[in-house]
Amino acid sequence: MLIEFEQQTGRFKRRVFLGIIVLPLSTMVSCKETRAVIIALHKKGFRGKHIAASKIAPKSTIYRIIKNFKESSSIVVKKASGRPRKSSKRQNRLLKLIQLRDRGTTSTELAQEWQQAGVSASAHTVRRRLLEDGLVSRRTAKKPLLSMKNIRDRLIFCKRYRDWTAEDWGKVSFSDESPFRLFGASRKKLVRRRQGERYHQSCVMPTVKHPETIHVWGCFSAKGVGSLTILPKNTAMNKEWYQHILREQLLPTIQEQFGDEQCLFQHVGAPCHKKKVITKWLGEQNIDILGPWPGYSPDLNPIENLWSILKRRVDKQKPTNSDKLQALIMQEWAAISQDVAQKLIDSMLGRIAEVLKKKGQHWKY
Repeated sequence: MLIEFEQQTGRFKRRVFLGIIVLPLSTMVSCKETRAVIIALHKKGFRGKHIAASKIAPKSTIYRIIKNFKESSSIVVKKASGRPRKSSKRQNRLLKLIQLRDRGTTSTELAQEWQQAGVSASAHTVRRRLLEDGLVSRRTAKKPLLSMKNIRDRLIFCKRYRDWTAEDWGKVSFSDESPFRLFGASRKKLVRRRQGERYHQSCVMPTVKHPETIHVWGCFSAKGVGSLTILPKNTAMNKEWYQHILREQLLPTIQEQFGDEQCLFQHVGAPCHKKKVITKWLGEQNIDILGPWPGYSPDLNPIENLWSILKRRVDKQKPTNSDKLQALIMQEWAAISQDVAQKLIDSMLGRIAEVLKKKGQHWKY
Protein backbone atom coordinates (compact mmCIF):
# COMPACT_ATOMS: atom_id res chain seq x y z
CA MET A 1 0.00 0.00 0.00
CA LEU A 2 1.08 3.63 -0.24
CA ILE A 3 2.88 5.16 2.73
CA GLU A 4 2.10 8.81 3.45
CA PHE A 5 4.55 11.08 5.28
CA GLU A 6 4.26 14.65 6.40
CA GLN A 7 7.44 16.70 6.58
CA GLN A 8 7.29 20.11 8.20
CA THR A 9 9.68 22.65 6.79
CA GLY A 10 9.26 26.10 8.24
CA ARG A 11 5.65 27.20 8.05
CA PHE A 12 4.58 24.63 5.47
CA LYS A 13 3.92 20.92 5.49
CA ARG A 14 4.59 18.80 2.44
CA ARG A 15 2.89 15.47 1.93
CA VAL A 16 5.00 12.76 0.37
CA PHE A 17 3.69 9.49 -1.08
CA LEU A 18 6.02 6.60 -1.61
CA GLY A 19 4.91 3.68 -3.76
CA ILE A 20 6.31 0.98 -1.48
CA ILE A 21 4.51 -2.22 -0.53
CA VAL A 22 4.49 -2.72 3.22
CA LEU A 23 3.87 -6.02 4.99
CA PRO A 24 2.14 -6.33 8.39
CA LEU A 25 4.20 -5.12 11.32
CA SER A 26 4.43 -8.55 12.96
CA THR A 27 5.98 -9.92 9.77
CA MET A 28 8.23 -7.01 8.84
CA VAL A 29 10.14 -6.13 11.95
CA SER A 30 13.01 -8.45 11.16
CA CYS A 31 12.56 -9.16 7.44
CA LYS A 32 14.75 -7.88 4.66
CA GLU A 33 11.90 -5.99 2.96
CA THR A 34 11.28 -3.88 6.09
CA ARG A 35 14.92 -2.93 6.37
CA ALA A 36 14.94 -1.97 2.67
CA VAL A 37 11.92 0.32 3.16
CA ILE A 38 13.48 2.03 6.19
CA ILE A 39 16.81 2.59 4.41
CA ALA A 40 15.00 3.88 1.29
CA LEU A 41 13.17 6.46 3.42
CA HIS A 42 16.38 7.35 5.20
CA LYS A 43 18.13 8.01 1.89
CA LYS A 44 15.27 10.31 0.85
CA GLY A 45 15.99 12.50 3.84
CA PHE A 46 13.41 11.28 6.33
CA ARG A 47 14.53 11.22 9.94
CA GLY A 48 13.98 8.28 12.23
CA LYS A 49 11.07 9.80 14.12
CA HIS A 50 9.23 10.56 10.86
CA ILE A 51 9.74 6.97 9.65
CA ALA A 52 8.50 5.69 13.02
CA ALA A 53 5.28 7.67 12.55
CA SER A 54 4.33 5.24 9.75
CA LYS A 55 4.33 2.43 12.35
CA ILE A 56 6.12 0.01 10.05
CA ALA A 57 8.49 -0.87 12.92
CA PRO A 58 9.23 0.22 16.49
CA LYS A 59 11.28 3.42 16.78
CA SER A 60 14.20 1.60 18.44
CA THR A 61 14.31 -0.90 15.60
CA ILE A 62 14.32 1.86 12.99
CA TYR A 63 17.21 3.69 14.68
CA ARG A 64 19.16 0.47 15.00
CA ILE A 65 18.69 -0.37 11.29
CA ILE A 66 19.81 3.13 10.26
CA LYS A 67 22.83 2.93 12.58
CA ASN A 68 23.89 -0.45 11.20
CA PHE A 69 23.49 0.86 7.65
CA LYS A 70 25.73 3.86 8.37
CA GLU A 71 28.40 1.55 9.82
CA SER A 72 28.35 -1.19 7.18
CA SER A 73 26.64 0.43 4.16
CA SER A 74 24.53 -2.73 3.92
CA ILE A 75 21.03 -3.75 4.96
CA VAL A 76 22.14 -7.34 5.59
CA VAL A 77 22.00 -8.19 9.29
CA LYS A 78 25.19 -9.64 10.74
CA LYS A 79 24.76 -13.09 12.20
CA ALA A 80 24.92 -12.94 15.98
CA SER A 81 27.81 -14.84 17.47
CA GLY A 82 25.63 -16.29 20.23
CA ARG A 83 26.78 -17.53 23.57
CA PRO A 84 30.35 -18.88 23.50
CA ARG A 85 30.57 -22.69 23.58
CA LYS A 86 31.88 -24.22 26.77
CA SER A 87 34.26 -26.52 24.95
CA SER A 88 36.78 -26.16 22.17
CA LYS A 89 37.16 -28.51 19.21
CA ARG A 90 40.12 -30.14 20.91
CA GLN A 91 38.11 -30.74 24.07
CA ASN A 92 35.27 -32.18 21.97
CA ARG A 93 37.70 -34.65 20.42
CA LEU A 94 38.88 -35.62 23.89
CA LEU A 95 35.28 -36.30 24.94
CA LYS A 96 34.76 -38.48 21.88
CA LEU A 97 37.90 -40.49 22.66
CA ILE A 98 36.79 -41.01 26.27
CA GLN A 99 33.43 -42.32 25.05
CA LEU A 100 34.94 -44.63 22.43
CA ARG A 101 37.29 -46.16 25.03
CA ASP A 102 34.23 -47.39 26.92
CA ARG A 103 30.98 -47.26 24.96
CA GLY A 104 28.95 -47.98 28.10
CA THR A 105 30.03 -44.84 30.00
CA THR A 106 27.00 -42.70 30.86
CA SER A 107 26.75 -38.99 30.06
CA THR A 108 26.94 -38.14 33.77
CA GLU A 109 30.17 -40.13 34.15
CA LEU A 110 31.55 -38.51 31.00
CA ALA A 111 30.75 -35.05 32.38
CA GLN A 112 32.76 -35.89 35.49
CA GLU A 113 35.75 -37.12 33.45
CA TRP A 114 35.50 -34.09 31.19
CA GLN A 115 35.55 -31.82 34.22
CA GLN A 116 38.90 -33.30 35.20
CA ALA A 117 40.14 -32.17 31.78
CA GLY A 118 39.04 -28.61 32.55
CA VAL A 119 35.58 -28.52 30.99
CA SER A 120 32.69 -27.77 33.34
CA ALA A 121 29.61 -28.95 31.45
CA SER A 122 26.35 -30.72 32.21
CA ALA A 123 25.39 -34.21 31.11
CA HIS A 124 22.99 -32.60 28.63
CA THR A 125 25.86 -30.71 27.00
CA VAL A 126 27.86 -33.94 26.84
CA ARG A 127 25.00 -35.66 24.99
CA ARG A 128 24.76 -32.77 22.52
CA ARG A 129 28.49 -32.87 21.76
CA LEU A 130 28.40 -36.64 21.22
CA LEU A 131 25.33 -36.28 19.02
CA GLU A 132 27.23 -33.79 16.86
CA ASP A 133 29.82 -36.56 16.31
CA GLY A 134 27.12 -39.09 15.42
CA LEU A 135 27.31 -40.98 18.74
CA VAL A 136 23.75 -41.81 19.81
CA SER A 137 22.72 -43.79 22.87
CA ARG A 138 21.12 -47.13 21.90
CA ARG A 139 20.45 -50.50 23.51
CA THR A 140 23.26 -53.00 23.09
CA ALA A 141 22.66 -55.74 20.51
CA LYS A 142 22.64 -59.26 21.95
CA LYS A 143 24.80 -61.65 19.95
CA PRO A 144 26.55 -64.95 20.74
CA LEU A 145 30.11 -64.57 22.00
CA LEU A 146 32.51 -65.44 19.18
CA SER A 147 35.90 -66.99 19.91
CA MET A 148 38.79 -66.79 17.47
CA LYS A 149 37.96 -70.35 16.41
CA ASN A 150 34.34 -69.39 15.74
CA ILE A 151 35.44 -66.45 13.60
CA ARG A 152 37.88 -68.64 11.69
CA ASP A 153 35.22 -71.31 11.07
CA ARG A 154 32.77 -68.67 9.86
CA LEU A 155 35.28 -67.32 7.38
CA ILE A 156 36.19 -70.81 6.14
CA PHE A 157 32.51 -71.63 5.58
CA CYS A 158 31.75 -68.34 3.78
CA LYS A 159 34.81 -68.57 1.53
CA ARG A 160 33.86 -72.10 0.62
CA TYR A 161 30.35 -71.11 -0.50
CA ARG A 162 30.95 -67.53 -1.66
CA ASP A 163 30.51 -68.47 -5.34
CA TRP A 164 27.24 -70.31 -4.88
CA THR A 165 24.22 -68.97 -6.76
CA ALA A 166 20.61 -68.67 -5.60
CA GLU A 167 19.93 -71.85 -7.60
CA ASP A 168 22.60 -73.70 -5.60
CA TRP A 169 21.11 -72.57 -2.28
CA GLY A 170 17.69 -73.61 -3.56
CA LYS A 171 18.86 -77.23 -3.29
CA VAL A 172 19.52 -77.01 0.46
CA SER A 173 17.07 -78.00 3.19
CA PHE A 174 17.70 -75.97 6.38
CA SER A 175 16.68 -77.27 9.81
CA ASP A 176 16.79 -76.27 13.46
CA GLU A 177 15.05 -76.50 16.82
CA SER A 178 13.37 -73.58 18.58
CA PRO A 179 11.51 -72.96 21.88
CA PHE A 180 8.06 -71.34 22.10
CA ARG A 181 6.99 -69.90 25.46
CA LEU A 182 3.45 -69.42 26.72
CA PHE A 183 3.07 -65.82 28.01
CA GLY A 184 6.75 -65.47 27.33
CA ALA A 185 7.42 -63.47 24.20
CA SER A 186 11.08 -62.74 24.77
CA ARG A 187 11.13 -59.82 22.37
CA LYS A 188 10.14 -56.36 23.61
CA LYS A 189 6.72 -55.14 22.53
CA LEU A 190 5.67 -51.52 22.08
CA VAL A 191 2.18 -50.17 22.68
CA ARG A 192 0.66 -46.72 22.22
CA ARG A 193 -1.07 -45.45 25.34
CA ARG A 194 -2.41 -42.27 26.86
CA GLN A 195 -1.29 -40.78 30.16
CA GLY A 196 -2.40 -42.92 33.06
CA GLU A 197 -2.86 -46.07 30.94
CA ARG A 198 0.44 -47.77 31.76
CA TYR A 199 -1.28 -50.58 33.66
CA HIS A 200 -4.40 -50.77 31.48
CA GLN A 201 -5.15 -54.37 30.52
CA SER A 202 -4.59 -53.66 26.81
CA CYS A 203 -1.19 -52.11 27.53
CA VAL A 204 0.25 -54.86 29.75
CA MET A 205 2.18 -57.97 28.67
CA PRO A 206 1.24 -60.81 31.07
CA THR A 207 4.10 -62.85 32.52
CA VAL A 208 4.33 -65.93 34.72
CA LYS A 209 7.17 -67.12 36.94
CA HIS A 210 7.81 -70.33 35.04
CA PRO A 211 6.35 -70.05 31.53
CA GLU A 212 5.61 -73.35 29.84
CA THR A 213 8.03 -73.99 26.99
CA ILE A 214 7.35 -76.04 23.90
CA HIS A 215 10.28 -77.23 21.77
CA VAL A 216 9.81 -77.79 18.06
CA TRP A 217 11.92 -79.04 15.18
CA GLY A 218 11.34 -77.89 11.62
CA CYS A 219 12.92 -77.69 8.19
CA PHE A 220 12.36 -75.67 5.03
CA SER A 221 13.82 -74.99 1.61
CA ALA A 222 13.20 -72.69 -1.34
CA LYS A 223 10.26 -74.92 -2.22
CA GLY A 224 8.47 -73.99 1.02
CA VAL A 225 8.20 -75.11 4.64
CA GLY A 226 8.66 -78.79 5.38
CA SER A 227 7.71 -80.88 8.36
CA LEU A 228 7.33 -79.42 11.83
CA THR A 229 7.23 -81.62 14.90
CA ILE A 230 6.61 -80.77 18.54
CA LEU A 231 8.77 -82.64 21.02
CA PRO A 232 6.96 -84.31 23.92
CA LYS A 233 7.11 -82.42 27.20
CA ASN A 234 10.25 -82.95 29.29
CA THR A 235 11.96 -84.67 26.38
CA ALA A 236 15.60 -83.84 25.78
CA MET A 237 16.88 -83.93 22.22
CA ASN A 238 19.34 -86.81 22.08
CA LYS A 239 20.68 -88.96 19.24
CA GLU A 240 17.76 -91.43 19.46
CA TRP A 241 15.13 -88.71 19.26
CA TYR A 242 17.03 -86.86 16.56
CA GLN A 243 17.34 -89.96 14.38
CA HIS A 244 13.62 -90.59 14.89
CA ILE A 245 12.81 -87.04 13.73
CA LEU A 246 15.05 -87.32 10.69
CA ARG A 247 13.45 -90.60 9.70
CA GLU A 248 9.83 -89.55 10.31
CA GLN A 249 9.98 -85.88 9.36
CA LEU A 250 13.02 -85.09 7.21
CA LEU A 251 12.86 -88.01 4.76
CA PRO A 252 9.21 -87.40 3.77
CA THR A 253 9.92 -83.68 3.31
CA ILE A 254 12.94 -84.28 1.07
CA GLN A 255 11.00 -86.81 -0.96
CA GLU A 256 8.07 -84.42 -1.35
CA GLN A 257 10.12 -81.33 -2.21
CA PHE A 258 13.02 -82.77 -4.19
CA GLY A 259 11.96 -86.24 -5.29
CA ASP A 260 14.94 -87.99 -6.92
CA GLU A 261 16.82 -84.68 -7.26
CA GLN A 262 20.01 -84.47 -5.21
CA CYS A 263 19.87 -82.00 -2.29
CA LEU A 264 21.94 -81.00 0.73
CA PHE A 265 20.86 -81.04 4.36
CA GLN A 266 21.88 -78.34 6.82
CA HIS A 267 21.85 -78.72 10.59
CA VAL A 268 23.77 -76.89 13.29
CA GLY A 269 26.59 -78.39 15.29
CA ALA A 270 24.60 -79.51 18.33
CA PRO A 271 26.17 -82.51 20.12
CA CYS A 272 23.41 -84.94 19.08
CA HIS A 273 23.74 -83.78 15.45
CA LYS A 274 27.42 -84.71 15.32
CA LYS A 275 27.09 -88.24 16.68
CA LYS A 276 28.62 -90.93 14.48
CA VAL A 277 25.36 -92.84 14.36
CA ILE A 278 23.60 -89.76 12.88
CA THR A 279 26.32 -89.11 10.31
CA LYS A 280 26.31 -92.79 9.32
CA TRP A 281 22.50 -92.89 9.03
CA LEU A 282 22.42 -89.77 6.81
CA GLY A 283 25.09 -91.34 4.61
CA GLU A 284 23.01 -94.50 4.25
CA GLN A 285 20.09 -92.38 3.10
CA ASN A 286 22.32 -90.66 0.49
CA ILE A 287 21.79 -87.29 2.18
CA ASP A 288 24.84 -85.02 1.91
CA ILE A 289 25.45 -82.52 4.71
CA LEU A 290 26.15 -78.83 4.09
CA GLY A 291 29.16 -77.58 5.96
CA PRO A 292 30.67 -78.17 8.35
CA TRP A 293 28.35 -75.54 9.79
CA PRO A 294 30.19 -72.91 11.91
CA GLY A 295 29.14 -72.67 15.54
CA TYR A 296 27.41 -69.62 17.04
CA SER A 297 26.23 -68.45 13.62
CA PRO A 298 22.48 -67.77 13.74
CA ASP A 299 23.07 -64.83 11.39
CA LEU A 300 24.00 -67.31 8.65
CA ASN A 301 20.95 -69.52 9.13
CA PRO A 302 17.77 -68.27 7.37
CA ILE A 303 15.58 -70.54 9.48
CA GLU A 304 16.23 -68.18 12.42
CA ASN A 305 14.26 -65.54 10.52
CA LEU A 306 11.56 -68.10 9.82
CA TRP A 307 11.23 -68.79 13.55
CA SER A 308 10.89 -65.05 14.19
CA ILE A 309 8.09 -64.79 11.61
CA LEU A 310 6.31 -67.78 13.13
CA LYS A 311 6.63 -66.49 16.71
CA ARG A 312 5.25 -63.06 15.77
CA ARG A 313 2.23 -64.66 14.13
CA VAL A 314 1.61 -66.95 17.09
CA ASP A 315 2.11 -64.21 19.71
CA LYS A 316 -0.35 -61.96 17.87
CA GLN A 317 -3.16 -64.44 18.59
CA LYS A 318 -2.35 -64.55 22.33
CA PRO A 319 -2.75 -68.26 23.16
CA THR A 320 -3.81 -68.87 26.77
CA ASN A 321 -2.83 -72.50 27.26
CA SER A 322 -0.42 -75.13 25.99
CA ASP A 323 -2.92 -76.85 23.69
CA LYS A 324 -3.84 -73.59 21.95
CA LEU A 325 -0.17 -72.69 21.63
CA GLN A 326 0.66 -76.01 19.96
CA ALA A 327 -2.33 -75.74 17.63
CA LEU A 328 -1.38 -72.20 16.61
CA ILE A 329 2.24 -73.17 15.98
CA MET A 330 1.17 -75.92 13.57
CA GLN A 331 -1.48 -73.70 11.95
CA GLU A 332 0.77 -70.70 11.37
CA TRP A 333 3.66 -72.88 10.17
CA ALA A 334 1.46 -74.37 7.46
CA ALA A 335 0.31 -70.84 6.49
CA ILE A 336 3.83 -69.61 5.64
CA SER A 337 3.94 -69.11 1.89
CA GLN A 338 6.51 -70.45 -0.53
CA ASP A 339 7.41 -66.85 -1.47
CA VAL A 340 8.56 -66.17 2.10
CA ALA A 341 10.70 -69.32 2.09
CA GLN A 342 12.17 -68.42 -1.32
CA LYS A 343 13.16 -64.91 -0.16
CA LEU A 344 14.89 -66.30 2.93
CA ILE A 345 16.87 -68.80 0.87
CA ASP A 346 17.81 -66.07 -1.63
CA SER A 347 19.20 -64.03 1.28
CA MET A 348 22.05 -66.54 1.68
CA LEU A 349 24.10 -64.71 -0.95
CA GLY A 350 23.93 -61.49 1.08
CA ARG A 351 24.61 -63.29 4.37
CA ILE A 352 27.79 -64.86 3.03
CA ALA A 353 28.96 -61.53 1.58
CA GLU A 354 28.26 -59.62 4.82
CA VAL A 355 30.16 -62.06 7.06
CA LEU A 356 33.14 -61.87 4.70
CA LYS A 357 32.87 -58.08 4.71
CA LYS A 358 32.80 -58.07 8.54
CA LYS A 359 35.80 -60.46 8.60
CA GLY A 360 33.84 -63.14 10.42
CA GLN A 361 32.13 -60.88 12.94
CA HIS A 362 28.39 -60.54 13.53
CA TRP A 363 26.14 -58.51 11.30
CA LYS A 364 22.49 -57.48 11.44
CA TYR A 365 20.20 -60.12 10.01
